[in-house]
Amino acid sequence: MTGLSAYLGAGLPAWDAEADDVLVCRQIRPETADVRSFTFSAGTPRRFHFKPGQFLTLSVEIGGELLQRCYTIASAPTRPCLVTITVKRVAGGVVSNWLHDTLMPGMAVKALGPLGDFTAFDRPAAKYLFLSAGSGVTPLMSMVRAWQDLAAESDVVFAHSARSPADIIYRAELELMARTQPGFRLAAICSRDAPGEAWGGFRGRLSRGMLELIAPDLREREIFACGPEAYRIALKAMLAEAGCDPARYHEESFSFAAPPAPEMPQPAGAQSFRIEFTRSRQIVECAPNQPILEAARRAGLRIPASCTKGLCGTCKSKLASGAVTMKHAGGIRQREIDQGQILLCCSTPKGDLVIER
Repeated sequence: MTGLSAYLGAGLPAWDAEADDVLVCRQIRPETADVRSFTFSAGTPRRFHFKPGQFLTLSVEIGGELLQRCYTIASAPTRPCLVTITVKRVAGGVVSNWLHDTLMPGMAVKALGPLGDFTAFDRPAAKYLFLSAGSGVTPLMSMVRAWQDLAAESDVVFAHSARSPADIIYRAELELMARTQPGFRLAAICSRDAPGEAWGGFRGRLSRGMLELIAPDLREREIFACGPEAYRIALKAMLAEAGCDPARYHEESFSFAAPPAPEMPQPAGAQSFRIEFTRSRQIVECAPNQPILEAARRAGLRIPASCTKGLCGTCKSKLASGAVTMKHAGGIRQREIDQGQILLCCSTPKGDLVIER
């Protein structure tokens, strides 16, 4: 176990995923019945530099396959020696279930990041409205934890939706902030009671009427939202109906099972290349300027992906043969490129390809 003195020395270097991508699990803490927080340190003492709201892309090998998933950092950068992610167990979710069932303190995973631009710290405002549902609370929690550590004067209305009181992630910490942090107001919305606890707060699904009660001045606030797709779609409709400026609305989402893109006819005689996916034994046609991920989805393949712009690394795959043009935004390391890895979302074929996926 690394001694405390290693972290107290002057000039502790920053963690650099390009040079050393290993994170070691140090602690696992239950948050609710199906949500856990996992705290990591670097393999050797390092400080983590990130903006509240950014995420890491974890790489884990499960059943002989290397899988990537994005998880927001829930801890604050004001406590830089550790990073924490909070993960909900998802039915059928390969990586989330592996984290819950297999990962133990002392085990290591690989990570890329931090990445992302979903942060209030780049958008200064007099007043904020934070809206979340389920595990979408994590990036917003990183932001308010940072403000609390800095004793910053901030006017934040924090509205969180959960199934029941027992499913409110970070409930005790949020309630403590509401009691002790000036300018922080908490509103929890629950769909039902919990066993042994009748819910006396806002009940049901978030509605415009609730929003107006929770934040009567919502049109004056910078709004940050994170949660499931259905939640965000309904939320944007409510805010538009309420007359909120869409330029002041910011959202974060990670989608790992996006539906196939709609079929679009190709001009007669248009050139296309043959893309073979070895593990699924599927073959798709892809136009020269078409992202491989798009072609795969149109053919009905369900490939995990999130940002679709070369940032998160979720769609990383091994190119067994062929050549591509790839324009990424930091979601892949140079050494991975040298090893034949590509990001399907931002790679277009130069010819026929064979991809190990």
